[in-house]
Amino acid sequence: MKIEEVKSTVRTQRIAAHSHVKGLGLDADGAPLPIAAGLVGQKTAREAAGIVVDLIKTKKMAGRALLLAGPPGTGKTAIALAIAQELGNKVPFCPMVGSEVFSSEIKKTEVLMENFRRSIGLRIRETKEVYEGEVTELTPVETENPVGGYGKTISNVIIGLKTAKGTKQLKLDPSIFEALQKEKVEIGDVIYIEANSGAVKRQGRSDTFATEFDLETEEYVPLPKGDVHKKKEVIQDVTLHDLDVANARPQGGQDVLSMMGQLMKPKKTEITDKLRMEINKVVNKYIDQGIAELVPGVLFIDEIHMLDLETFTYLHKSLESPIAPIVIFATNRGRCVIRGTTDVIAPHGVPLDLLDRLLIIRTMPYSSNEMEQIIKLRAQTEGLQMEESAFARLSEIGSTSTLRYAVQLLTPANQMCKVNGRTQITKENIDDVHALFLDAKRSSKHLSEKNNKFML
Repeated sequence: MKIEEVKSTVRTQRIAAHSHVKGLGLDADGAPLPIAAGLVGQKTAREAAGIVVDLIKTKKMAGRALLLAGPPGTGKTAIALAIAQELGNKVPFCPMVGSEVFSSEIKKTEVLMENFRRSIGLRIRETKEVYEGEVTELTPVETENPVGGYGKTISNVIIGLKTAKGTKQLKLDPSIFEALQKEKVEIGDVIYIEANSGAVKRQGRSDTFATEFDLETEEYVPLPKGDVHKKKEVIQDVTLHDLDVANARPQGGQDVLSMMGQLMKPKKTEITDKLRMEINKVVNKYIDQGIAELVPGVLFIDEIHMLDLETFTYLHKSLESPIAPIVIFATNRGRCVIRGTTDVIAPHGVPLDLLDRLLIIRTMPYSSNEMEQIIKLRAQTEGLQMEESAFARLSEIGSTSTLRYAVQLLTPANQMCKVNGRTQITKENIDDVHALFLDAKRSSKHLSEKNNKFML
């Protein structure tokens, strides 16, 4: 008799560098817990970040900026991501690196403005007349092609919708059948159809089918209550950049000249200030009417010292704009030359006039014990089994080199453990991979000792 194990159909996520970070790990009073939500140590920085989250939630932080400053590998990006986790999915979070502004296709200031607009959300509330329910019938009605020929065309589509209160059968236009096909609607799905526009939105699979084994199902939703035909408040979340792109898209015809024109255009087109001003006017009008609500998100710019004097000047203007997101900068530099100049030295490579506007949070190097806790978290996230002596050895290596190097040794040590036929990573496995791979300090020492052997 053959027995097979049924594998879970839950999709596994790729393990990234900060997959273990779930929040700031603060208690009800805003005080940091020693180890919580994937963060270890950095108590002062986490407490300060918690105050920033409260300011953002109460909408008292718009137009201000924050700087996370500290040595490499002290958790600056982790804290920025934790702030985003605390704010929730509905608040836009746009991460970028300082070097991204140096694009060959569009201006530096345009790259910054695009990311600023990506970080500002607009929540639009509309009350619409809709037909909502679980699909019980989906029958396209075919007829002879009026133009002639052999094929048949769809004249209308019959759809049955069921709610907890009752059922309705609808006869819909063939254009709505195309929309149903695009949304991949099947019998058993919960959908709603807007009465005025005919737009179709698939909400998910009805939870009455929750016992079926379906790999393609994203989520199950309950059977809608009330009547099939009702008035429903529909909430749409878009960013200002989405509105810019939608309105900047050329509306040319399908003739050869317009197609050639589109081919000859550069890959990225700059959106004009005039268009953005027009969109801002419409957005402000919606906000005044109570139709829409502005949601200032977070723009995270890592390696801010990579920006030059022109972009720093542009940041001044952008931060003072009435529509501006919360900006978080991060840098691992001390006093250094501002890019774009030859002799202007400033703290963190940021001009002093911009530095005056920033709230600065300092991150400190981790202790050996904190490093061990972080390594344990990473091993747990990656599903690795390790002996206690291996954790101690890795934290010791991290203290003499860097935390990043110690974390990077986890995967090769696990591979060596498998080759040796073991299930747990031992201290010997760590020592073996540490001998095979060099960290930055040992590599530079090797270079200085053997300098005459290398080409100049």
